[in-house]
Amino acid sequence: MDQKSYLELAIEVVGSQTKLAEAIGGKVKTGHIYYWLQSGVVPAEHCPAIEGTTRAAGKTVLCEQLRPDIPWGLLRGHAVPEAA
Repeated sequence: MDQKSYLELAIEVVGSQTKLAEAIGGKVKTGHIYYWLQSGVVPAEHCPAIEGTTRAAGKTVLCEQLRPDIPWGLLRGHAVPEAA
């Protein structure tokens, strides 16, 4: 699955684009979710909220699935940095 498919899965798990936007909170609106679907890219700063929201709904969509280009292991503090 690609990034867009994982976002679609997150929307399905939560129930709708509007419910996902509300669950993420802050300044995220339904229009943002729609734009992310069109572009296929979720801003990295929203991935942890989506992961937490989907986990609470019973089927977790991981940050690593939404944005595989981000070193989430380092950010989570459990990856070993590469040797120089």
